Amino acid sequence: MPGAQRDSAFLNIPYDPGYEDHFLAYITGVAAFGLDPRATLELTGGERRLDRIFKLIKACRYSFHDLSFVKLDRKLPATPRFNMPFELGLVVGWQNASPSGHEWFVFESSRHRLQKSLSDMNGTDPFIYGSSADGILREIRNALSRHDVRPAAEQMRDIFDVLKEKVPQILTKAGASSVFEARPFADLVVMARQLAQAVVPGLPEDS
Repeated sequence: MPGAQRDSAFLNIPYDPGYEDHFLAYITGVAAFGLDPRATLELTGGERRLDRIFKLIKACRYSFHDLSFVKLDRKLPATPRFNMPFELGLVVGWQNASPSGHEWFVFESSRHRLQKSLSDMNGTDPFIYGSSADGILREIRNALSRHDVRPAAEQMRDIFDVLKEKVPQILTKAGASSVFEARPFADLVVMARQLAQAVVPGLPEDS
């Protein structure tokens, strides 16, 4: 696993074409803190998917859970997507049953919506980012405010801008049509780490 000596952050986010900038912002944000972004996109093999997801979560020091995607899936039958709250539930249940030091953060785009969409989370303060990538970068800085690494807003935005500019090149190289595929995700993570090392002081070098 690349960067195995680093702490990792599990990204529990929607895989939706309209969410691409948000996806890049999460990759940027955690990489700027010297963390390895991880996601279910990288899972392969024959083991039961739920078991692989849980192993991936347990391998991470942090997890970020974006619950803003509450619309119905466009494909028939029209249904909501429950993956994000389900994976958050895995983390909460695991931490209650066997505390491990894993830190999890809930992100939402709209204030007060979590109280309606997932009332069991009342008492947990979500990080409200509005509707922009900059909002996500801001709230990641807030969530990780006690971290030893302290990237500046401008540094994080510079990483994001380059990452976004390189998306077409990454997709062409991977022969992919979407960033929500295993190879583009892996390439974006490597590039984000390299960019972060160039602009943020104190980050570990790639091994």
